[in-house]
Amino acid sequence: MASHKTLLATVCAAAGLLSTVLLAQHAQQGGSARVAAGQAAAAPKSIKPAPAGALPPLPKVPFEPARPMPVVQQVYEFAARHPEVLQHVPCFCGCERMGHTGNHDCFVKGRAADGRITEWEAHGIGCQVCLDVGRDAMLLFNSGASVSAIREAIDKKYRAHFPSATPTPPPPAGTGRRT
Repeated sequence: MASHKTLLATVCAAAGLLSTVLLAQHAQQGGSARVAAGQAAAAPKSIKPAPAGALPPLPKVPFEPARPMPVVQQVYEFAARHPEVLQHVPCFCGCERMGHTGNHDCFVKGRAADGRITEWEAHGIGCQVCLDVGRDAMLLFNSGASVSAIREAIDKKYRAHFPSATPTPPPPAGTGRRT
C-alpha cells in the first residue's frame, strides 16, 4: 500500500512540474525568457554523455542516502547520460561553495573525453536538495520538456525557498523541445 502512495505522490509531482513547464514554454514563445539574477552568462563547456553500457559503481559513503537507493541510482545515471540537461540546471543546496556550477556537478566529478565517468561526486548521495532537483529535471526531460523549460520550472520551484544557487549558465539559445 505504501508503495502505491509513493507512486501516486511521484505521479502528482511530475504532473505539477509538467504544467509548470508548459506554462514556461508558453511564456518563452512570447519572448519572456529570463536569466535569474546572479547567474553566470558564460557559455558552458560541451560535455559528452556517458557512452551506452554499464556505469561505474557509486562510491561507498559513510552516511545514509538522502533518498532510497533506486532513486539515487536513477538520478546519477541521468546525470551521466544527460549532461546537456543538468549542466544548465542550478542546484540550491549551497554547493557552489564546493565549486559546483550546476546540478550536474553534484553527481559527476570527472569524465574522460569520450564522456565515460571517471569519478562520481559523492555529495549528491546524501543531499536531498541535489537529488530532488536532479529527479525533477529527469522527470521533466522524460516528459519531453526542453532544457530551457526545465531550467525555468526548476528555478520557479526552488529559487524562492533557498538562499543561494549555483552560478549555472543558461541553456544555449534555440534549445527548444528535445527530440
